[in-house]
Parts: sequence; structure tokens; C-alpha cells
Amino acid sequence: MPGLFTPLTIRDRTFPNRAWVSPMCQYSAHDGVVGDWHLVHLGSLAAGRAGLIMSEATAVVPEGRISPHCPGLWNDEQQQAWARIVDYVHGQNALFGFQLAHAGRKASVAAPWEGGRFLESADGGWLAMAPSAVAFAGMPEPLSMAVSDIERTIDGFAASAARALELGADVIELHAAHGYLMHQFLSPLSNMRDDDFGGSLENRMRFPLLAVAAVRSVWPEDRPLFLRISMTDWAEGGWDLDQSVELVDQLQRAGVDLVDASSAGLVADQMIPDVVTFQTDLAAELRRRTGVAVAAVGRITEPSQADELIQSGRADAVFLARQLLRDPHWPLRAAHELGQPIDWPLQYLRASSWQS
Repeated sequence: MPGLFTPLTIRDRTFPNRAWVSPMCQYSAHDGVVGDWHLVHLGSLAAGRAGLIMSEATAVVPEGRISPHCPGLWNDEQQQAWARIVDYVHGQNALFGFQLAHAGRKASVAAPWEGGRFLESADGGWLAMAPSAVAFAGMPEPLSMAVSDIERTIDGFAASAARALELGADVIELHAAHGYLMHQFLSPLSNMRDDDFGGSLENRMRFPLLAVAAVRSVWPEDRPLFLRISMTDWAEGGWDLDQSVELVDQLQRAGVDLVDASSAGLVADQMIPDVVTFQTDLAAELRRRTGVAVAAVGRITEPSQADELIQSGRADAVFLARQLLRDPHWPLRAAHELGQPIDWPLQYLRASSWQS
């Protein structure tokens, strides 16, 4: 069976290994424009030999940002700022992907270290938009999206994907997890619409499936398309694994190649199990029931743990987040611990023998 350091080919892109950088918000952009922090942050992870470097949640329209300090890809200035990062990552023999996102009712908040509070317009915030006028966790009630707002947002996803293509990105991932806009459409806890975008499961899936179709129409057939989902809300009456299975069946027909399998984030009273494997177990079950390629994410810290997920067939790749913040060169260490060869950066080659 393949292991963590076995290359993986999806469409015409070959990932050098299966230890990938999960999208991680940095709250350090200005007017949606990334800067030196992002170059160093993502560049160090590429030098550490992750096989895929994903951008953080990158908004497709201004009101789709989580905070005023989140990046975007809706104008030329933003696109130009991303160019040196994509080029640097490619220079380290890694692949680069954009996670395209819209925060919906969870938009317009301060950075976590500023309290994460909702920001009024006087503080640089804006009126959030959502499928329905249902507030999240004490935040103000969002504006319920008109069909024209939905159509404009879908156009935004396609336009940002076209910009990503111009930048030479290898992968697009659409963010339909963690309580953000696509997830809000999917879950009956946040979608109270009575039109073609609400009510039945078929209707609640309509917005993300239309966004996938719009992106696929501009994203070449030779490049992979991923989608991150929350497989369950961990809340009574919410989105769950059975509905995720139905969604994934539809996604595969629409041209999605891999599911980035996460969970939760929609409601504040979610009941997440305190078990290390709570999310990877769900990912494995989703893979078993649908046959879709799956990237597992969540509480993956040790090389042996990640390798076992691949070798057992429970996942096709792993996304790493906090562990990479603690140890940006984790893949180099993992290759050593697992006895697998890996291509070190020439500048670091003197350290590759792991001798003092």
C-alpha cells in the first residue's frame, strides 16, 4: 500500500508526497492583499517539503472575508501579490492550491487576538450575508441573500478560479465547511429558505453544486478540484454523514476529485467528541461509502499516525495545520522517522544526516 511519501497523481498533477498544508487563517492581509508574512509563512512550509501548500481561506468577494485582514482574489492587486508566493512554492518543487471561500454570516469579525468580536462599519466591518437571516452565536442577524446575490457570489467563485489559473495554481479547493457560506446553505440549522435554495436536501445542495460547476467551467480538465466539507455539525437536526455521502456522490459527478474531510463550525453548541480519531474515523467512513479520494485532517501530529492513515486505506492524503505551525519542517522529520528518502533543500542539505 502507498505510504505518506508515495507520490499521488490526480488528473495531470503529481503531488510529491501526501503530507499537505491545511488552509490556516493568518489575519495579516491588507485590503485583501497578502504580503511578506504570507511569503515567509507559506515559503517555510514549502522549504519543509510539504507536498501541497494551500492558501488560507481566500475570499472571492469583499464581503466574503472572515475579517478585514483576510486575503482575497477578486482584483488585480491581490492577484499580483499572490504571484511571488506561488512562484516561490513552485521553486521548492511543491504544488500550490487556493482555497476559495465566502464566510457568509460568520464574516466581519476581528482577528482572534483582538477578541474575534463582530465589527461594526465604524470599525471596518460590514453587513454579513447568508442564506437566511439567522444569526451565529450572538452576532447580528445577517442579510438574507437574494437570488441575485447568490448568482453574483457564484460568479465570484468562477472569476477567482480564473485568476488562480493565471497565477499557475495547481489546485482549487472550495470551502464548504466550518460554518461558512456553502456550509450554511447545506445545513437545515442555518438554511430556512423556501425557494430553490432551501428546504429539501436537493435544494440545500444547489448553491455549492452550482459553484462547483461554475468553477469547473473555467478550471482546466487537467487540474484537480477539491472541496472541504464539514461531514457533520455535531448538533441535533443538523448536517450529518448521511447527507455528506449524498453530497459527495453529486460532487464527484460535477468534477470534484478529492474531499478535504473536516467537521463542525456551524453552531456554537456543537458537541464534538474528545477523541483523537473523531474526525479521521468519519473521513475513512466517507471514503468507504463513496469511493471518493479523501484527505484526512484534525489532530494528526505524529509521522506514524499519518502514515498509518494512508497505508490502511483510510485516507489518500493528510492535511496538517497546527503541527506545522509548531514544526514547519515536519515532513523532513517524518521522512527520517519513517526511513523514507526525501529531497532536502540544498541550503539545508548539511543537516540531512540527522547528526550533530
